[in-house]
Amino acid sequence: MVTYIVRRLFAAVGLLLVVTLVTFVIFFVLPEAAGQTPASMARSYLGRGDVTNAQLQAVMHNLGLDQPLLVHYWNYVKALFVGTQYSDGTPQLIQCNAPCFGYSFRLELPVWPQLTSAFPVTLSLALGAGVLWLFFGVLSGVISAVKKGSILDRASMFTALAGVSLPVYFILPLVTMFVCYRWNLLPNNGYESFTANPLVWAQNMLVPCACLAFGYAALYTRLTRAGMLDALNEDYVRTARAKGLPERKVIYKHALRAAITPIITIFGMDLGGVLGGALLVEQAASMHGLGYLAINAINTQDFPTIMGVTLFGAFFIVMANLVVDVLYASLDPRVKL
Repeated sequence: MVTYIVRRLFAAVGLLLVVTLVTFVIFFVLPEAAGQTPASMARSYLGRGDVTNAQLQAVMHNLGLDQPLLVHYWNYVKALFVGTQYSDGTPQLIQCNAPCFGYSFRLELPVWPQLTSAFPVTLSLALGAGVLWLFFGVLSGVISAVKKGSILDRASMFTALAGVSLPVYFILPLVTMFVCYRWNLLPNNGYESFTANPLVWAQNMLVPCACLAFGYAALYTRLTRAGMLDALNEDYVRTARAKGLPERKVIYKHALRAAITPIITIFGMDLGGVLGGALLVEQAASMHGLGYLAINAINTQDFPTIMGVTLFGAFFIVMANLVVDVLYASLDPRVKL
C-alpha cells in the first residue's frame, strides 16, 4: 500500500511538471511560432496605455522573452518554488515570493494573492455542492435501482433528465428569484466568509451550491442506478441473499461497494474541476472566485493571471486524481497489485 501511494505521488509530481510545460508552450512558444515578436508579446502584458521603451524591455526581461527557451522554462518553473523579482521599468524591484505564479502588470499585483483571495469562494462552492450531489445522487440512484419500475424510479429518472438538460446559468437565476426574492426564504448577499459568520455563510451558499449540485446529482443518479442494477444481478449478491443476510446489508455492503468504484473516479475529477473554478455559477451569482477571476483575466487579456488560474486549477485536478487512486487501493485490493 505504501509503495503504491509513493508511486502515485511521483506520478502526480511528474504530471504537474507536464502541466507547467504545456502551459508554458501555450503562452510563450505558440505565440512566437505564430509570428509574434518578443516585443509584441511583452506589449500585450502591459495593457492599452502608453508604454515606455524601458518598461517594454523590463517586461521582456522579466518574462524571459530575451532568453533561450530552456533557460526561460527553467526560470519559469524555479519562480514557482523560490520566487523571483520583477521590474516595471523603474529602479524599484517588485518581489514575488514563492509560490510565485507570476505578476500581473495590468493590475500591478502578484498573481498568488489574487488566487488565495478568490480560492475560499470556490472552495465553499465546490465542497458544498460536492457533498450535496454525491449524497443525493448516490441515494436516489440506489433507491431507483432497488425500486426499479416503480413510481420512485420514474420520478428519479425524470428529475435526473431535468438536471442534465437544464444548465446551471438558467437554474440559478430562476431559483434565486423565487427563493430569495419572492418567498424571502434565504438571503442573497453574496459570499460571506465562513470564519466571520458560519450561519450567514451557509445561508448565502445554499442556493448556489444546490443549483451547481443539481446537474451533477442527476448524472450520479443515472450512473449509480446503472451500476447498482449490474451489481444486484451478480452471483455474490444472490449468494448473500441466499445466506439470509438482511436486504439492507446486501444492498449497501455488497452491491453498492461494487457500484461505487466508478462513482469515486468521476467524483474526484468533478470535484477537482470545480475547485479549479466554477465559472458559470460564480459569474451568475457574482461571487469572486477562481472562475470569476479567470473570466475577468480573459476579458482584459491578463495573461499572467490566466496562467496562474490554469496552474492552480490543474493542481487540484491532479490532487483529486491522486486521492481517487488511494481510495481505489483501499476499496479494491486488486489495485494494489
